[in-house]
Amino acid sequence: MVNWTQMHDSYGDADRVPALLEQAEFEDNAEIWKELGYRLILEHDLVFPASFAALPRLMSLASRSARARGLAGAILLRAAGQHGCDDLLANCRDEISEFRKLLDRHLQSRPVDYLAAFLDSLAAMGEYHWSAVMGDFTDDFYHLACPHCAVEVTIAIGDHGRYSAIRDWNLGDVNRRGLRPAPSEALSGAGRWMYETAVRDRQEALADGIAHLFGKAECPQCASVFNIADEYTSANRPDVWQARTGRKQVRRAHS
Repeated sequence: MVNWTQMHDSYGDADRVPALLEQAEFEDNAEIWKELGYRLILEHDLVFPASFAALPRLMSLASRSARARGLAGAILLRAAGQHGCDDLLANCRDEISEFRKLLDRHLQSRPVDYLAAFLDSLAAMGEYHWSAVMGDFTDDFYHLACPHCAVEVTIAIGDHGRYSAIRDWNLGDVNRRGLRPAPSEALSGAGRWMYETAVRDRQEALADGIAHLFGKAECPQCASVFNIADEYTSANRPDVWQARTGRKQVRRAHS
């Protein structure tokens, strides 16, 4: 049982949150969900104790409310931040497991919001890093340092091409080298789940982008070859978050 008197949301006192959740149980009203969204997520980034205290109830509503599913997913996407609510998150481990199953069934229906549900699934798996940075591979850029010569390399995966390059702000991406996608049998862990799920659900562009993201790139300067996903993850993993979760939430690196 949640002690709401010890919780706070973006407005401060969270006493409105349980009342709103109770209302949402009986009516899928847009105004109710709008207020819940404002109270539980501030400026698209910050979450609060009330956000995680509300998760079990939101997840129980997710099977019959797209709004509940979306809000629960949005909170999970931000679960890697320094919110000080690890105990509340741990307390709903079982609900998160069921939420993952619900999201997987939703993905198999190939919905319009496929990518959003896919990223929510990654967050529910604890793969906060990829849930935060992955796009739809129509215009995705990832920036990292070559592990051998330390030059900054731009990785492009999208309609414009799939390549590594040196970014020149006057000339654009120069010295391009084609990426080497990972064969499906070489994938493991989160990469394997991502690829196999996209293939299962006939998301060809997503599956192809994932294969390239978890593949290899050649450094345009020193010609060394490295694993893109490994180097990008390593470059974007701060000490504080690494110590707590081993992952990092960052914004998508688009230009």
